[in-house]
Amino acid sequence: MNSNDAQIIDAHQHFWTFDPVEFGWIDDSMAVLRRDHFPEELAGLTARAGVHGTVAVQARQCLEETDWLLEIAEKHPALIRAVVGWIPLAQGEGSVTPLLEKYAAHTAFKGVRHVLQAEEDSYMSGRLFLEGLSAVAAAGLTYDILVVARQLPAAIDFVDRRPGLPMVLDHIAKPVVQGLPAADWVRDLRELARREHVNCKFSGVVTEVPGRVWSLELIRPYFEAALEAFGPERLMFGSDWPVCRVAADYEAWVRTVRDLVGPLTRSEQEAILGGNACRFYKIQTNPS
Repeated sequence: MNSNDAQIIDAHQHFWTFDPVEFGWIDDSMAVLRRDHFPEELAGLTARAGVHGTVAVQARQCLEETDWLLEIAEKHPALIRAVVGWIPLAQGEGSVTPLLEKYAAHTAFKGVRHVLQAEEDSYMSGRLFLEGLSAVAAAGLTYDILVVARQLPAAIDFVDRRPGLPMVLDHIAKPVVQGLPAADWVRDLRELARREHVNCKFSGVVTEVPGRVWSLELIRPYFEAALEAFGPERLMFGSDWPVCRVAADYEAWVRTVRDLVGPLTRSEQEAILGGNACRFYKIQTNPS
């Protein structure tokens, strides 16, 4: 498959104006990320890698960033095909619904994410959070699930409580990528995948490798586990740029995913590399 055959969509990347306080999670081991990352830079990377567009995902939990992402999406519509922003879901349905109606009026606004990996598991079963998810579903939007591997059982529980909301698991739930996949991660991933309204992003993988020294063969069993669980119809490629820069440059990761999907049929490759993201986020394949 070459880049002219179908739309290749990077289903997960970020932008930011770096601030050491707001991005305190960027420690010394990730010092390469301590600078601004803007669309102009990513546009050059995607062009060289044969990627046609991206989904910009929130990195800060504030409405100001959601507004900013929508502003830059308007300026770069060919690059940024969708925005997944942050909304204060735990304020409850009554407060969240007007906000969602406001943001849903923007063509690029397709979904919501909250950084659940930073919360206690009990947060996911909270009444107000679940009410907020109901409002997301009612607005016809999607939800990105950001958890780590140990939180998968709690994620399965809240996913079951909102079967009508299209959801996608970010970064295959961030298992430690070392040797063969852990049996409990594989078990929980398969269990989550039994929920047909849940999809999965194969992204954020190389940053979970201890020491961040990786190879295609190290990554392959994690891809195969995700593929077996979700199938080619619910798995999508994402870069997690610029976070991926701590372990891989953009083009190297795109090449890796292309190699991993290589044995699949043409239609399966097209689905994972872009078709599934277009379907899930309702992305126009030929933006004006």
